Amino acid sequence: MSGQTARVDDVVVERVLRAVEQVPRGRVVSYGDLAALVGIGPRQVGTIMRLYGSNVTWWRVTNASGALPTALMDEVRERWAAEGILLRRDGRGCRIVDHRADLSRLSADWERATADLAG
Repeated sequence: MSGQTARVDDVVVERVLRAVEQVPRGRVVSYGDLAALVGIGPRQVGTIMRLYGSNVTWWRVTNASGALPTALMDEVRERWAAEGILLRRDGRGCRIVDHRADLSRLSADWERATADLAG
């Protein structure tokens, strides 16, 4: 049974990471957007991103207000500037409403990208 649990966890991690890979350049999504897509909670998405997200476009995933942890903002500023994502006036994130990915298209792209995964 524990092998099945680990397998499900691995599949959930992969589903989240593949969702992140579908976010287009110059766009962001919130942890909650990804959580709704994958069928888990936003905190679970945050944990998965913290533990496994370094090899995907993690800078495209923000909290609901368009911010990331302060420790990441120096690197995020450079990446966002390169992608045309504008900082809010306070410099602590972006206006997510201006830069959010099209969630319908993201869902369709993610469905295709995860078609080979069980669960």
